[in-house]
This record gives sequence, structure tokens and C-alpha cells, in this order.
Amino acid sequence: MAVNYSAKEEADGHPSGGVGVPGGGAVGGGGGGAVKTRKPDNTAFKQQRLPAWQPILTAGTVLPAFFIIGLIFIPIGIGIFVTSNNIREYEIDYTGTEPSSPCNKCLNVSWDSTPPCTCTINFTLEHSFESNVFMYYGLSNFYQNHRRYVKSRDDSQLNGDNSSLLNPSKECEPYRTNEDKPIAPCGAIANSMFNDTLELYRIDNETRVPIPLIKKGIAWWTDKNVKFRNPTGDGNNLTALFQGTTKPVNWPKPVYMLDTEPDNNGFINEDFIVWMRTAALPTFRKLYRLIERKNNLQPTLRAGKYSLDIAYNYPVHSFDGRKRMILSTISWMGGKNPFLGIAYITVGSICFFLGVVLLIIHHKYGNRNTSADIPN
Repeated sequence: MAVNYSAKEEADGHPSGGVGVPGGGAVGGGGGGAVKTRKPDNTAFKQQRLPAWQPILTAGTVLPAFFIIGLIFIPIGIGIFVTSNNIREYEIDYTGTEPSSPCNKCLNVSWDSTPPCTCTINFTLEHSFESNVFMYYGLSNFYQNHRRYVKSRDDSQLNGDNSSLLNPSKECEPYRTNEDKPIAPCGAIANSMFNDTLELYRIDNETRVPIPLIKKGIAWWTDKNVKFRNPTGDGNNLTALFQGTTKPVNWPKPVYMLDTEPDNNGFINEDFIVWMRTAALPTFRKLYRLIERKNNLQPTLRAGKYSLDIAYNYPVHSFDGRKRMILSTISWMGGKNPFLGIAYITVGSICFFLGVVLLIIHHKYGNRNTSADIPN
């Protein structure tokens, strides 16, 4: 009688063949075929024998970690919080829902109101704005993060593809065509573009002095130079390049008339590019204009009286939205955001407090003999 084992069978512990007996085939051989088994291979990975590391938490390792985290996070949080508080910011809500608001007369304005409703809001800056000032517009209760809204665009069309210009993506429906002509730019995002006009004036001795507002340099470089391009063709005549298309339904004028400057017109208009970068939350702000500091010896916006002229074109009352104008400076960490500093201080304080509590507990109970006496 002979017994044969392969190397793999020896590792698994299961022979594939049977034991030969006189006068008959094999016992348990299954007709000579291999025996199927669900046992994993005898490897370190499948048998979970890989080396592993597990920290052993002791008072000598946990307590220093808590104190180090606390001592690092608290100063960082204080620095961020102080930096955020040094940022000047002034906000005006010009929705006009209050009867006393100068913009209340424009509350029920529609997209195609002609002429546009205008209003003026006077305000006073208590503190000077020293460095460059950024003017934002803010919207509330506007859900740019809705799935169908975010998808309602044609990136090929926005990138200057001529075929997509005349045959937009079906993702743009129902803002793909109008009166049997393709819409440029198509989609719900472009159709709802913010179109209020804001002008800022300083009041000196009852005289209104306009504040220069820079409209270039407000969009991301990659958006301006890579993602958005005008259609290509003979010459730089945008009217001819966009021939055969029509404007979005809610726009008062076509895309090739957004600006008089060729490098800020059409799909590369920076106001349009800023709007097309959708916000993640229903309350958001987008950069509208820049106010550059001209003289290092004088603040950009000195304390005093100002007025804001508004061409009220963008309706928000129908969905209980609100509109704001924000003036803000920035720092090395961006705009005003006290939450980050408060979060660092809170986490650092909790870690330091837990370190003190655990140190007291360890000092009081750590030296006791906790082993029970077992009688013989």
C-alpha cells in the first residue's frame, strides 16, 4: 500500500487522492479528481499571520501627548483668531424686505424690468480699510449645489468648441435652445447669472467721489486661461463668432455684449466665470470687484461716509433669498473666519484639561497595588 502527498496538500493537510486498497480503486479518491476545499491558502496574508504593531497606552505616553497637543494648538488658535479679528469687514443687506429700506421699491423686480430699478444706500465706515479691499456680493437661500443645477452646463461649449456652440449638451435642458436656436451659454447656471450693478462713492463735503472698482483679476487664472475660451474663427468679431446662437432666457443681452473690452467679453468675461464656479452652500459670497491701494501713506477706504448705488436687476424675493454687499480686507489666511481659531483653541484646551485630569488620577491612584491576593 502506498500513500502519495503533494507539497501543497501537505501544507493544507488534505490529500487529493485516496488510499489504495487491494481489489478496488481508492478510498475517498472521488474518481481520481482533486478534492475542492474552501480552506484559504496557507499564506501569511490569508491566515492573518502578518506582523502588526499595536501601541501600548500608558500614562507615560498618553499624558505627554495631551499636554503637547494642548500647548501647540492653543497658541496657533490664538494667532489665527487675532489675525481674523484684524481683518476689516463691512456688510450691507440690500434685499429691501424692510419697508424702510431704500431698495424696498425694487423688491418685486423681474428679470426683464425696463428700465432697471435703482436705489441708493448711505452708510458710514467707523474704521479705515488699510490694505487692498475686496468687494463681494452675497446671496442666501440660493442652492447652487443642487445636482441638476450643477450638471446644467456644457464645458465643451464654454471651452470654445465650435460644434458644441451650435449643438449644446442635453445636460443643459430646458435651457438648451430657445426659438429653435442654441443658447450660448446654455444651462441653468448661466441662465441665473447675477446681474446687479454696484457702484461705490465716498461723500466728501456733500460731494460724491466715485471709488475706482477693478473688474479684472477677480477670476481664477486656470478658469480664465484654460477652462473658458471664446469660439475660434476668422477675426476677433465676437458677433460673427456667436452668429446662429441666442442669449439665455433671463439675460437682457447676449454673451458677446457683456463688456466693451475684447479680453473681458464673451465666455472669458470674469463676472461670468466667477458665477459659473458654483458654491457648496446655500449662503455664499462671490468676488465682484477689487479696490486697490494707491498710496501707502493713506488707507484704501478711510473712515467716513459712503453711498452704494445699486441697479437692482436680480430678483430673490420669490424664493425668500437675500442679497448683500460685503467690503473686506484679507490676510495671509484669507478672509475673515474666526471659526478656525476658535476650533484650535477649543481642541487645545480640551486636550490640556484632560491631561491635567488624567495626571491627577494617575498621581492619586496609579501607585496602588491593584492585583488581587489569590489564596493558595
